[in-house]
Amino acid sequence: MQYEKSCGAVVFTRQNGQIRYVLAQNLEGYYGFPKGHMEAGETETETALREIREEVGLSPRLIDGFRTCDEHPIPKKPGVIKQVVYFLAEYENQEIVFQKDELLSAPLVSYEEAMALFVFEGSKRILTEAHAFLNK
Repeated sequence: MQYEKSCGAVVFTRQNGQIRYVLAQNLEGYYGFPKGHMEAGETETETALREIREEVGLSPRLIDGFRTCDEHPIPKKPGVIKQVVYFLAEYENQEIVFQKDELLSAPLVSYEEAMALFVFEGSKRILTEAHAFLNK
């Protein structure tokens, strides 16, 4: 098996005491989290922060103690498994500016809204883990 590794984060901010999550809607219309391929010489966290900056224009700080993974086969690449490492990242007082050639939108939503938008079980599981971590 060959692995392709990407890193990203569940990015959030707090508004009026409520946690709001930044979703990344890809060009196929699916919602997920800001993420992207690791480049040579980067650490997982460096990749995650760079991709968040590139995709949604935010410079958040990573929250210690949270790291989760999602793996799935890549249909167009037989024998290749996509591995995505997710962190948890918080930002304050910044404007979301999404990359229009990579994303259709980058809405800021509640946990419930995000769960309703997700199609993939992996995304739901990751958000549920992050949400539980933040509320413990």
